Amino acid sequence: MSASSSSLPTPTPLSASAFGTDLSVPATGSGDAPAVAGPSAPAPTVAELLDFVRRTAEDAALVSSLPLDPEGRTWLRLDGPGGSEAWLIGWPPGTGTGWHDHAESTGAFTVAAGTLREHSLAARLPTDGWTTLELSDGIDRDRLLATGQGRAFSRHHVHEVLNESGDEHAVSVHVYYPPLPQIRRYSRTGAVLRLEQTERPEDWQ
Repeated sequence: MSASSSSLPTPTPLSASAFGTDLSVPATGSGDAPAVAGPSAPAPTVAELLDFVRRTAEDAALVSSLPLDPEGRTWLRLDGPGGSEAWLIGWPPGTGTGWHDHAESTGAFTVAAGTLREHSLAARLPTDGWTTLELSDGIDRDRLLATGQGRAFSRHHVHEVLNESGDEHAVSVHVYYPPLPQIRRYSRTGAVLRLEQTERPEDWQ
């Protein structure tokens, strides 16, 4: 859904005291729906998700097999551990995701080639019932991740990922558990974050 200025309520303040757990990133594409772990299969831990993306990023043959496009991101669906959803993503120079979150999914990502920057919020947003939030000072985090570096994150992690290079592609590996039920996309002007759109799996698979 798209927010309009005429219908926006007064921003709800969100302070740095609402920090969520910071344990240290999606694209559209096609592929079969991932297998969901059965009731007897334990969910992968955050450490296992991070280990998966790190090991996958070291697979030079896999990374080099991803077609790269100078105009837009490219992606390849992967088999993640324990029924998780995983992607190999290529980032042309100057591209990024925009602000978004991953709903109830935990996740991890590692840079396999090039460098990516992550801007994130060190707070857990309310899950429902708002259109705009006013962010307090001290809530922003910034990371520059070079080849081989990565991070994990908890549920409702809000961030944007960018390839700021002017001439070099980047490639990264991402994994989410459970498979993404939705992605909420935001716009940001200064300290005000606005919910703009909610995407479902059929929008990117």
